[in-house]
Amino acid sequence: MTVPTSIMWFRQDLRVKDNPALNAACDMGKIVPVFIYDDTAPNGRDLGGASKWWLHHALASLDKCLQSHLQIFKGDPREILPALMKQYDAKAIFWNRCYEPWQINRDKEIKRHIVEAGYEAYSTNGSLLWEPMKVLKKDGTPYRVFTPYYRKGCLNLAPPRYPKAPPARITYSDVNKEDDGLDALNLLPNIPWDSTITSMWKPGEEGAADNLSHFIQHAARSYKDGRDIPSLNGTSRLSPYLHFGEISPNQVWYAVKDQFGDTEDKSIDTYLSELGWREFSYYLLYHFPTLPNKNFNEKFDKFPWRDDTKALKAWQTGQTGIPIVDAGMRELWQTGYMHNRVRMIVGSFLVKNLLLSWHEGERWFWDTLLDADLASNSASWQWVAGSGADAAPYFRIFNPILQGEKFDKKGVYVRKYCPELKNLPDKYIHKPWEAPSIIAKDADVELGKSYPKPIVDLKASRQRALDAFQQIKG
Repeated sequence: MTVPTSIMWFRQDLRVKDNPALNAACDMGKIVPVFIYDDTAPNGRDLGGASKWWLHHALASLDKCLQSHLQIFKGDPREILPALMKQYDAKAIFWNRCYEPWQINRDKEIKRHIVEAGYEAYSTNGSLLWEPMKVLKKDGTPYRVFTPYYRKGCLNLAPPRYPKAPPARITYSDVNKEDDGLDALNLLPNIPWDSTITSMWKPGEEGAADNLSHFIQHAARSYKDGRDIPSLNGTSRLSPYLHFGEISPNQVWYAVKDQFGDTEDKSIDTYLSELGWREFSYYLLYHFPTLPNKNFNEKFDKFPWRDDTKALKAWQTGQTGIPIVDAGMRELWQTGYMHNRVRMIVGSFLVKNLLLSWHEGERWFWDTLLDADLASNSASWQWVAGSGADAAPYFRIFNPILQGEKFDKKGVYVRKYCPELKNLPDKYIHKPWEAPSIIAKDADVELGKSYPKPIVDLKASRQRALDAFQQIKG
């Protein structure tokens, strides 16, 4: 009896463990594992530079796990997949679902064509705890506020599925690899801006497991408070691994649950709810697919955003003269990552103190974040701008000095990424412009030369933001 062959189409699920589609494909028989770099992504939705770097190394890691059997292509899956089905006389194709609007539409088209051609096509959930179409209010409409979505909606459903073990055996189809290969994707940078990132991150399933283990052992119990201190390693740092699917949220959810049980520990509950926020972002994107492009709150369509390329450049490069903001933007550039508390601070500064559109921030993060995720990035920027679902009110404006003094009291984080300020006393590390001239001189700080003067007055720019908000109220 001939053992049937199927195509296993990897996408944002670059792992072997807890991969429902891979398990199902292996249960059917032999597999041809495939990854396709889709070059038909809509304008502005091709991967950013940091994400491309991560994807390159994640694919190399996955190929190693698959004993060098992963076939890598670049092009349109709508053309490549039917040709592969025919070439390998495959009976079926398996994949885990993606939730970006353009991918949903593309996948529906692919599934229809494959089924019409006489093949079988199976899609499964491999990246969410609760799929968005299954969490609705009693009247059948989607939630718009996080807490009822998570507490009433998600937690009242059946628990998320328990993670699956990797396939007991993977049998590969006997094929001659005629793929494009990883190098053909040209994902690595031409200039070596990635050296610091390379030393800090380890893409792949193993790196994800290491980060999760470290978090559970050293940071989970203190997460509620520790997550707000940017100088500490107080978070799980799993976001890029979750985005590329090198670990599933189910693995994370149950690793925490199995370690700590159904505890009432506030830190554990807070961390699990952060996984809930990730789910909520995907939920919003699914039910409101214009989220990346249009204000969720239409009032903000009339908001008087400024156009200031000089201020935007200063923000992007960490040269605003506001230390906690500059430290965050430099951390992003150097490491491909930014601490979550600082993301809120730099976001508030951009859209409120500088009065620049959240679209500018979303675009910059899309290119520079290793964890750039359409759902989370769009929802988070709309949240901080005040235009999103369950958003922070626009009139709630972070004071970056107070934020710095509260969460980076000794200036450890600022000194790390703004070393030109390292000799300032703690009292002035978050407001160097207030340092008396003798102290500034002793610290080798000369505003306007060794470190920028603030590009805006915080008090005046705060009032300007409040005045702008008044124009769209009502």
